Amino acid sequence: MNESGRLYAADMEIRISSHGIYLLQYHIVWVTKYRRRILKPFVVEYLRKVLPNQIRSMPSVTIEQMGFDDDHMHMLMIIPPRYLLSELICQLKAQSASHMRKAFKWLSIKVYWKENVIWWPSNFLSSVGLDEVMILR
Repeated sequence: MNESGRLYAADMEIRISSHGIYLLQYHIVWVTKYRRRILKPFVVEYLRKVLPNQIRSMPSVTIEQMGFDDDHMHMLMIIPPRYLLSELICQLKAQSASHMRKAFKWLSIKVYWKENVIWWPSNFLSSVGLDEVMILR
């Protein structure tokens, strides 16, 4: 264990909280509404700055990796068990959409016709963990 309260086992980081030990990594995909190809390089750069700032108010939530295509975004996140995933994701989507609409007025005017949206309401969520070979050791 190191000073930050983290264990490392087989290249996987195990987190220690006051009430338990966990390793909860999630692969999350958000798709833009109507699959609009709005995630241009300058928008991606903006999201890479905004999303980490948003999770500062959520202790122990981290974004490990982010990947983008023109119409969707992938994130690998570590989320402690105290958070409800659906609520956390909805909050992040709403806040990021609000920031994007303020920063890029063309999204509200030309792309989404003054709708209060950017992300599709649903998302893809998958847990990431140790594979069976690692577990059997």
